[in-house]
Amino acid sequence: MKSLPKLIRRFVGILVLSAILLLLLNLVLLGIIASAQTPNAYPWKTAQELAESLRRDGEGYHLPDAVTQELKESDAWAIFIDNASMQVVWQTDDLPETVPMSYSASDIAHLTRGYVNDYPTFTGEAEDGLAVLGYPKDRFWKHMWPSWDYQFIANLPKTMLSVLAVNAAMVFLIYMAANTRLLGSVRPIIDGIQALPEGEAVYIKEKGLLCELAMSINKTSELLQSQSSRLRRKETARANWIAGVSHDIRTPLSMVMGYAGQLRDDPHLTGGERQKAAVIVKQSERMRNLINDLNLASRLEYNMQPLHLRKVNLVAVVRQVVVDFMNLDISGMHPIEWETEENLTLCPVCADPDLMKRAISNLIQNCVNHNEQGCTIYVRVTMENEKCTVTVADDGVGASQEQMETLRRSPHYMVCDEITTEQRHGLGLLIVRQIMAGHGGEAEIERNAYGGFTVKLGMPAEG
Repeated sequence: MKSLPKLIRRFVGILVLSAILLLLLNLVLLGIIASAQTPNAYPWKTAQELAESLRRDGEGYHLPDAVTQELKESDAWAIFIDNASMQVVWQTDDLPETVPMSYSASDIAHLTRGYVNDYPTFTGEAEDGLAVLGYPKDRFWKHMWPSWDYQFIANLPKTMLSVLAVNAAMVFLIYMAANTRLLGSVRPIIDGIQALPEGEAVYIKEKGLLCELAMSINKTSELLQSQSSRLRRKETARANWIAGVSHDIRTPLSMVMGYAGQLRDDPHLTGGERQKAAVIVKQSERMRNLINDLNLASRLEYNMQPLHLRKVNLVAVVRQVVVDFMNLDISGMHPIEWETEENLTLCPVCADPDLMKRAISNLIQNCVNHNEQGCTIYVRVTMENEKCTVTVADDGVGASQEQMETLRRSPHYMVCDEITTEQRHGLGLLIVRQIMAGHGGEAEIERNAYGGFTVKLGMPAEG
């Protein structure tokens, strides 16, 4: 159930990220809205500029046309209160009728921090009076008693973090409560999906938010179980058929080989007749080897061939196979070069020595079978990075690049239906691959510098 915590973490991560992005978006929008209010955000400064711009001469007070125009555009009015008389000595033309013309000290204190008849007012100081700037009632809102407890201000960061934490916890709890049913439906779905590749029978209760998905998984499991059962029956029938045919062919083939051998050695027959009998013996031997390979490939494919693993010296195993082939090469058409370094005398591996001998024999025999005109076979054992490698190569006819790719990709020993030599080559390599797979190793096929065929067998070394 490693996927369920990961799914929960993903949901929580999306939730936290969404909350952060939403908070940032709100802050950005608040900043944009606040910046849009910048032209009217400084009424105190405007009131002070008004007080400084107001000039007095013999006829009274005068305001520059530019300032007057600015007040009209803002739909604002203004008055000037004389310090000595506490009376309004100057006013704009659009002064509301409800605005008083005389003030006391308490009135001035009130309008400075608040309103005059619900009009938000702002003041600017002059030498002999006070300029008062008023705006429409719905233009500004003034906080008239901006007084805060000192401890509240000092602890404000801690308070904000606490509130934020409580809000985050509440959002998380609400989110988890809302998704409990979904997570409850996801758990068996994940268990079922993880069990499908293992070939196990899966059944999920078809209820909850994901009932349709559960139904599809159940149908898939039934289909896979049915296909697996049919495949096992086919594989068993195929293995039994191959074993039966192999057994039935051995007896008549032995008789053919025996009689052909007698004819080949009969001195009363002519040379041509004995040569024909020798061909029968040779081809019968190839047929017998093919049957043995086919039977072994079938047992390896269906895990019917037991592996007797023990610690062996791979150098000694390969050397023994090479010596046996050298003794059989009476004609000298297929000499073997032993290229293993002299100082490498021990290469310990955990293997079945009989099957390893069979794999090496198959590779050397392939070199012989596919180079009837003769070739040199090179065998080498190396050990690097705790890995033992056996290389079998020849300088014979080799294989084309297309044939090499076919041999690498072919899942079965029947590489071709027409060319017998390619079938034989494919079957031998299939057995080698199967043997190496049973030992936890690998087989690599490639062309060599001699223009021939090379196969490398690699497997882990034992400490």
